[in-house]
Amino acid sequence: MNCFKYLGSMLTEDGRCTCEIKSRIAMAKAAFSKKKNIFTSKLDLNLRKKLMKCYVWSIVLYGAETWTLRATDQKHLESFETWCWRRMEKISWTDHVRSEEVLLRVNEQRNILHEIRKRKVNWIGHILRRNCLLKQVIEGKIKGQIEVTGRRGKKRKKLLYDLKDSRGYCELKEEALDPTVWRNRFGRGFGPVV
Repeated sequence: MNCFKYLGSMLTEDGRCTCEIKSRIAMAKAAFSKKKNIFTSKLDLNLRKKLMKCYVWSIVLYGAETWTLRATDQKHLESFETWCWRRMEKISWTDHVRSEEVLLRVNEQRNILHEIRKRKVNWIGHILRRNCLLKQVIEGKIKGQIEVTGRRGKKRKKLLYDLKDSRGYCELKEEALDPTVWRNRFGRGFGPVV
């Protein structure tokens, strides 16, 4: 598969995000290794968690608003999240400590996917309130699009797939026009992605 880096993001010929996610995870692990002495030090746990989310997670989550996550991508991100907490607490894989136990030790829940969804909601809300080229692309109104027919297998997920729930795009668009309605539906209170 051909892929190349453009403006800091990995682009592939099939348009999937897996290559980009793996690249981001590798960069974040390298950043963790550079500052490992801070993350594994005797500093307060809450301070180390804040540093982790600020310094390491910001690298992973760069551009996450535009990702269409498949099940394998979600597993990669969740395993990266567990990797961070294991390294921070100096828990080796050979210690046979389950991931749930690691999360209890650092007093965290799995929330990297929740953070991605929150960023995506904020970004999509801005796009749907504006009249711009990107909105036309999301709606599929660009002329000259090539329609691929006869593709085998399951339909590919679209960008808005994980925001729709049971509602259609038109209802989602109407809610986005009023920022208070949008915040009430997708604000800080929505639960983690399952």
